[in-house]
Amino acid sequence: MPDPNGFLRYDRRLPARRPVPLRLLDWHEVYPPAGEDMVREQATRCMDCGIPFCHDGCPLGNRIPDWNDLVRTGAWEFASEALHATNNFPEFTGRLCPAPCEASCVLGIGGVDDPVAIKLVEVEIINRAFAAGTVTPRPAPESSGLRVAVVGSGPAGLAAAQQLARAGHGVTVYERDDALGGLMRYGIPDFKLEKHHIDRRVDQVAAEGVRFVTGCAIGVDVAVDELRASYDAVLLACGALAARDTPETPGRGLRGVHLAMEHLVGSNRHVAGLAPAAPIDAAGKNVVIIGGGDTAADCLGVAHRQGAAGVAQLDIYPQPPSTRDDGRDPWPTWPWILRNYPAHEEGGERVFAVAVREFIGDADGHVRAVRVIEVSVEKVGGRRVVTVLPDSARDLPADLVLLAIGFDGTEEGPLLDQLGLARAGAAIECGPDWQTDAAGVFVAGDMHRGASLIVWAIAEGRAAAAAIHSYLRAPGTLPAPVTPAAVPLSSSI
Repeated sequence: MPDPNGFLRYDRRLPARRPVPLRLLDWHEVYPPAGEDMVREQATRCMDCGIPFCHDGCPLGNRIPDWNDLVRTGAWEFASEALHATNNFPEFTGRLCPAPCEASCVLGIGGVDDPVAIKLVEVEIINRAFAAGTVTPRPAPESSGLRVAVVGSGPAGLAAAQQLARAGHGVTVYERDDALGGLMRYGIPDFKLEKHHIDRRVDQVAAEGVRFVTGCAIGVDVAVDELRASYDAVLLACGALAARDTPETPGRGLRGVHLAMEHLVGSNRHVAGLAPAAPIDAAGKNVVIIGGGDTAADCLGVAHRQGAAGVAQLDIYPQPPSTRDDGRDPWPTWPWILRNYPAHEEGGERVFAVAVREFIGDADGHVRAVRVIEVSVEKVGGRRVVTVLPDSARDLPADLVLLAIGFDGTEEGPLLDQLGLARAGAAIECGPDWQTDAAGVFVAGDMHRGASLIVWAIAEGRAAAAAIHSYLRAPGTLPAPVTPAAVPLSSSI
């Protein structure tokens, strides 16, 4: 029985981040572990609502009230079991997910109270489980004799691989990069996710029988027909890494103007000891980051740690309000509010309601400034309409410009060509059973949905694994938390 008065006795609290001057000297995660008293106190705020809308906010259907109450009573091992019942990798979501579950917490209705610190409780459950040694391999008792290839080792591919291996299938994961983890490996800085979290989970999945092949691009190193002939089913989980660009903007070809992922990947490889230096270094430079989302904030944190002289982050939208607008985003949908990432407290300037008109270069062909103009943005008939404010142009100094304006979907290339699949907008379409137009070939994660949240990638990986298990006519069923047509409570996530 939960404590019905817990939310009245305790306010929402989170552990203090590591001090800015200290964390800028390294690449370690910004959040220190929380003390047990704080975590149990925060779990006690959960009321175990009659209708827990946090379940709807989370596509995994995480049993949040269950593990909150187990933490409240100190039953950490049982809390870990409840957490893993729906989520293969809570250490990833607990660090990287923006927590739509918290936005749909009943305590947030009408802004009366702050939501339960669900994300904090989640990450501390898995931290303690690993520390206690209770996260162990769970290999299948017997083999089905059936084989599945998974293309891509991001959260969707890894979740599907683990589910299928535990069902007894022989699973091989193909990754074109030199290390596993997909975008989590080289696209996300260590100050958000240190890579040992990926390594120890990969070790568990490997011990459960999954075989990994790195440095192998399907469609290039291995023909798609050869792959299909060798396996009973194939899952495509290649992500949505085709970065959005602005080739029409004057000056885009200047040296010093880069896509955000070029900056992040190079920095991450350097931090991992795989490169003597970051190929794109912000040290001593005036940096302009174009974009207002997670990727832009990642670039901001990296630029700070590289020693940028100054950073300006540009957003085409006006500055959001600090609290939910119930007329625009009624509870329990994901609200449009100002979100301050840890990188924002480390320095830099945020500039809202501006659009880039031109990149200005010097005599040597290197960018020296970004010309911006003030704009107003509104939605008309579901489309974004941008109005330029006259006589508002100004130049921002820039020695390095990073484009963090989103992704256009999965990358075109030999893999899709050999399968005869085409993108529909940003995604690869599939039927209600997650199967593409190519027989026996399934799709999940960002490759199917377009760039989205890690929690959706894991949910789709689990659901696609269930569909593949059924397609293989294997006995029993696997959990399928979402359907291909499922959408978030808010289309903004």
